[in-house]
Amino acid sequence: MAEHGAHITTASVADDQPSIFEVVAQDSLMTAVRPALQHVVKVLAESNPAQCGFLWRWFDEIFTLLDFLLQQHYLSKTSASFSENFYGLKRVIMGDSPRLQRLASAGLPKKQLWKSIVFLVLLPYLKVKLEKLVSSLREEDEYSIHPPSSHWKRFYRAFLAAYPFVNMAWEGWFLVQQLRYILGKAQHHSPLLKLAGVRLGRLTIQDIRALEHRPAELSTMQQPARSVSEKIKSALRKAVGGVALSLSTGLSVGVFFLQFLDWWYSSENQETIKSLTALPTPPPPVHLDYNSDSPLLPKMKTVCPLCRKTRVNDTVLATSGYVFCYRCVFNYVRSHQACPITGYPTEVQHLIKLYSPEN
Repeated sequence: MAEHGAHITTASVADDQPSIFEVVAQDSLMTAVRPALQHVVKVLAESNPAQCGFLWRWFDEIFTLLDFLLQQHYLSKTSASFSENFYGLKRVIMGDSPRLQRLASAGLPKKQLWKSIVFLVLLPYLKVKLEKLVSSLREEDEYSIHPPSSHWKRFYRAFLAAYPFVNMAWEGWFLVQQLRYILGKAQHHSPLLKLAGVRLGRLTIQDIRALEHRPAELSTMQQPARSVSEKIKSALRKAVGGVALSLSTGLSVGVFFLQFLDWWYSSENQETIKSLTALPTPPPPVHLDYNSDSPLLPKMKTVCPLCRKTRVNDTVLATSGYVFCYRCVFNYVRSHQACPITGYPTEVQHLIKLYSPEN
């Protein structure tokens, strides 16, 4: 038991394997950065929807692009992802003996580099998109957006029924691998590292020295480009490297602030925040005078602003307070991620069903 406990806190000197606490900490770093940045973008979009609304609508794609530049820069320069390098780790090619290991400053070979980028950048993006698709399908199924006889409805109901079991199997795969890593039965804490053909190790003194001297060597070895194509490639390489360097510097400085934001706005902390920042309930808003000349608001209060017919299945948009038919506002918000009247950024989760006193 003592030997197993020692493995949890200290790594083997022979293979320089990091402890479970180090690998879990570096895994959670980028996981915490994403929701914190998402909240910052949401605040900007709500305060200035005309200028910053596109950041919220395309957040997943913009974040994935920046994450790609960041991870590609670190994997090619330090043989590690941003979070792994932050905790003093590197990726070691499987099968390499300790004497033949490459220095971290040499970067990963192309095969392992692109495999690592797929698992670090593309796979999380696809998982986020899949979770959003599942959430959207559940909303449609709950409110019966598709007709009952639709073949598509039967298909996605089967998909919704199978998804929790597939997700549980995926998470269980990672949990079993971490348990095997803790007990010293595996070299990888994550099965994705094995698929990429690498394992994690600590930076050695030689690695740290090589990383410190690399910028000076590059500046002395730089030669002027000869042809126009070489100049263009060199300029693009410098621009991408500059963006990646700026991202890494900004994240290194602000990572603790981003983790604090993630903790502050986490669901577990919301009750505490509400008790500390409780304010008196504001008075109800003054009813707007409906102008018959307005192109957006109908004169009759029972008419939906979108379809211009008497509302069916009244639903209020919590972002702005306007009421629509559920089918109309659901399809509009899902397509535009904004309120049809005010243009405020919003999501399907902000739709609230209204019930009359008779019901």
